[in-house]
Amino acid sequence: MMTMGSEVRILVVEDDDDMRLAVSAELTSAGFEVTPVGDLAAAASALSAQPYVCAVFDRMLPDGDAIDYVHRFRVSGGAVPVLFLTARDRSSDVVDGFASGADDYLVKPFRMAELTARVHNLARRSASGRSTVLRFADIELDSARREIRRAGVLLTLSAKEFAVLEYLMLRPEQAVPRADLIEHCWDEQTDPKANVVDVIVGRVREKLHEPNVIHAVRGIGYRFGAQQ
Repeated sequence: MMTMGSEVRILVVEDDDDMRLAVSAELTSAGFEVTPVGDLAAAASALSAQPYVCAVFDRMLPDGDAIDYVHRFRVSGGAVPVLFLTARDRSSDVVDGFASGADDYLVKPFRMAELTARVHNLARRSASGRSTVLRFADIELDSARREIRRAGVLLTLSAKEFAVLEYLMLRPEQAVPRADLIEHCWDEQTDPKANVVDVIVGRVREKLHEPNVIHAVRGIGYRFGAQQ
């Protein structure tokens, strides 16, 4: 058994009592500290109370479809890796799951060993801080691969456009000064007063299409996030 420490917490959200017990027992034996809950309300309460390195969600729960909850969780800045564990096996279900912000998707029936391996993978990535993927709503930016997708569609951004978007996504809902973007995304020879930032942001907005997620903050710069 791999000993990971009590700080390595896994949230299991499953309304079937037998399945919840079996999954929790398996993950506990693998060295995780497991919080088992049966609905989305309890999941939200647990996620707000303490940190988790992974959350395992059934799709259809008594108080709603977990895919909608995970989407809202990502939009609000929630970064806990999510694995959907569900009987919904159509390709469209899988696509919708990843589009909502899930990191993995395992279809029932499944082998416990495979579930444990997938949870270990997500937990290691979360605990070590090695995740290179930033997500907001249907936007996904992979820093390691230098890829940006919206609604699953791969977009083509220049190196400078990618750098500006990445810097803004790392600071969701914050007013980021143009001077900060210049400092971190351009060399020292660039004039912070030039409109180069506005030009690049305009191109990024155009390539991301609607709805707009980069908003001008008068007298300061730009904010990445939902419309206020």
